[in-house]
Amino acid sequence: MLKLATACLALVSSLAFAGPKVEFETNLGAFTVELNQEKAPVTVANFLKYVEDGSYVGTIFHRVIPGFMAQGGGFDENMQMKATYSPIKNEASNGLKNQTASIAMARTSNPNSATRQFFINLTDNNFLDYDQRPPGYAVFGQVTQGYDVVQAMATKPTQNIGRYADVPVTPIVITKVTLQP
Repeated sequence: MLKLATACLALVSSLAFAGPKVEFETNLGAFTVELNQEKAPVTVANFLKYVEDGSYVGTIFHRVIPGFMAQGGGFDENMQMKATYSPIKNEASNGLKNQTASIAMARTSNPNSATRQFFINLTDNNFLDYDQRPPGYAVFGQVTQGYDVVQAMATKPTQNIGRYADVPVTPIVITKVTLQP
């Protein structure tokens, strides 16, 4: 399994987007995402606002579902929702796919409601793609380093907290976010 993950990561790295890179440090370790400004300019600009204002620091991965995805960026450790900028246009029709290790915007049932929450696909989730289920979920980058850290999130026990399901029992906290040169 480890050989397969390493091979997949090597393939992902070879398909990198050559866009901005953001490193996330968590209490489980670090991972890096490379963003695709060409195909998702609105989404990347929005995401980078939260990176640059520092407001992802102290947020958690509040929804982790093994074999599906890990979602974060919107709540603190007390499950208090963080302030957001205005919602953005859904760019799910950009041709990028919800494949293993891709990063996409979370949203409500309103296609143009994404703000700060994102998710990382733990498997190929083609049913989230625009061409499979319009309006789809906008992919805007790919984990290029540290995908094993993201995979480790899916091994942690979860619980329900109020109306929120699949919340890790021990918070998975984003401790530092760095836009890499």
